[in-house]
Amino acid sequence: MGDFVHPATKSNVFTTLGTMHEVWLRTNRRAIWFGTVAPALLVAVGAWLLVGFKSGSGHWSQWLGAVLIVVGGGLVAALVTQLRQPRIVYADGQVLFYLSAGPPIAVPVELVEAFFLGQGPLMLPGTQAFNDATVNLVARLSQRDASYAKREVKPALGWWCDGYVTIRGTWCERLDGELIRRLNRRLREVTEERAS
Repeated sequence: MGDFVHPATKSNVFTTLGTMHEVWLRTNRRAIWFGTVAPALLVAVGAWLLVGFKSGSGHWSQWLGAVLIVVGGGLVAALVTQLRQPRIVYADGQVLFYLSAGPPIAVPVELVEAFFLGQGPLMLPGTQAFNDATVNLVARLSQRDASYAKREVKPALGWWCDGYVTIRGTWCERLDGELIRRLNRRLREVTEERAS
């Protein structure tokens, strides 16, 4: 898979298996990099335990150190792969929403009517109260095809109900009026291009 380039630049297109993909909304890279801190510390502690004790092979601290390195390294690797995962992509007449584990949910571009800003609960891990709010991106889908009205998605990333796809602003790039204008302009361009 090619590298994703920030949508504000001209080069936001990548190719996989001969298919052109255009990234419309990226993930929140800062949040993911911040999330790598704790697993990286596990790796560091594991390395210290592994090399810090020279008293014979098989010492319990060396085994613990090796386990911490493997677990922490795996978590860092999983998070770094998320850096390459966008939230919304356009490809071959489909708008792809990456809101769950596994493949994206594809919606024909003709059924996506508009993007706009919304507001919803922050829903950060470990928080008990949902009093804090975040800006969300909402995609309104046409009611012409009821099969796209509801889909199961990862609740931390957003929700999909009654023909509205909501992406939590916590887990995507910064949402503002300019981004919404760009998304709607690009949506109109590809829809008109496909209609002609």
